[in-house]
Amino acid sequence: MSLFNPKSVTFDIGGGRMVTIETGKMARQADGAVTVRQGNCILLATVVANKEPKPGQGFFPLSVDYQEKFGSAGRIPGSFFKREARLNDYEILTSRLIDRALRPLFPEDYLCEVQVLITLISSDEEVMPDSLACLAASAALAVSDIPIQEIISEVRIGRVNGELIINPSRTQLAASDFEFIIAATDKNIMMVEGESNECQEEDLIKAIEAGHEAIRLQVKAQQDLRGLVGITAKREYTKPYRNEALNEKITAFAKDKMYAIAAAASAKFERSDAFKALHQEVVDFLGEELPDEDKALIGHYTGDLQYYVVRDMILHERKRLDGRGTEDIRQLEMEIDNLPTPHGSALFTRGETQSLTTVTLGTPLDELLMESANKSDYTNFFAL
Repeated sequence: MSLFNPKSVTFDIGGGRMVTIETGKMARQADGAVTVRQGNCILLATVVANKEPKPGQGFFPLSVDYQEKFGSAGRIPGSFFKREARLNDYEILTSRLIDRALRPLFPEDYLCEVQVLITLISSDEEVMPDSLACLAASAALAVSDIPIQEIISEVRIGRVNGELIINPSRTQLAASDFEFIIAATDKNIMMVEGESNECQEEDLIKAIEAGHEAIRLQVKAQQDLRGLVGITAKREYTKPYRNEALNEKITAFAKDKMYAIAAAASAKFERSDAFKALHQEVVDFLGEELPDEDKALIGHYTGDLQYYVVRDMILHERKRLDGRGTEDIRQLEMEIDNLPTPHGSALFTRGETQSLTTVTLGTPLDELLMESANKSDYTNFFAL
């Protein structure tokens, strides 16, 4: 008799390209684990979460790591060290795309540590694994009892010869004139990121709509898989201590003062100092006799109050912290050749944000080897 009793669902993402999500065979000690397969490309996603938050935990510790193992393509890294170490830039950026879509879906009062790992364990030359990574992460959460509030997925949209393609192959992507990554639930768009030489607004809207329709299919597949596994309820968790009476007291004392600071259109450092001074006023107002557990909430409630006051000012008065309207941009200034020795330099300033950039010209001997599980290419343009 087999040790395994896997459950799986299969769906078509278009053009007869079948994707299978399976759970119950690998990583069975994780809170949730799935494999996602398209062609020869297989991703393993696992999720684990602590049952209780750490004492004094004041934030949600979610970590998302996406990694493409060279062994998945039967390759050994060509670097001196031959061993795979930290995530490369591409893997870090892919991890952030997944994190950005998943993080808002956890309850605001959920502070238990959560770890999401997505690993490419088998590679296909034509299948882009990063476009399946968020699907894998969400599916692993869906078949677990970790209290995520909604199921999501991500797709890549490309356009080749005027035709929109969901999760284009490597060959198709090379011929595509735009590329967007879209994350969504079955009802709401969570994130859009991408690039294009030129893109009309109506073309972008069509791409988002096509991507959202594909995501709805993937969300339905995850729901079906969760039903097969038998997950009907999410785990209960310890909620952080809150004192609504204290919140109301802080709001009554500080709301008008908070608004005055936000509406003053002062410089960033002045505004920051003013917010810190107001926080100290709140501490002095509440007094030293406040219980220790309530003292720890002062920063939380004043931070929330600042968030809502600033947000309401922007939404209702169409006014930002520095006095700009919602359609006004910061003053821009650019200088070139401002450093004497580098081959090229530029200083870009937008409001209080600055970027100093230099360029160095080399020879063909300076080309950089860029390696991933699927390819090794030399590039003559790279950022340091």
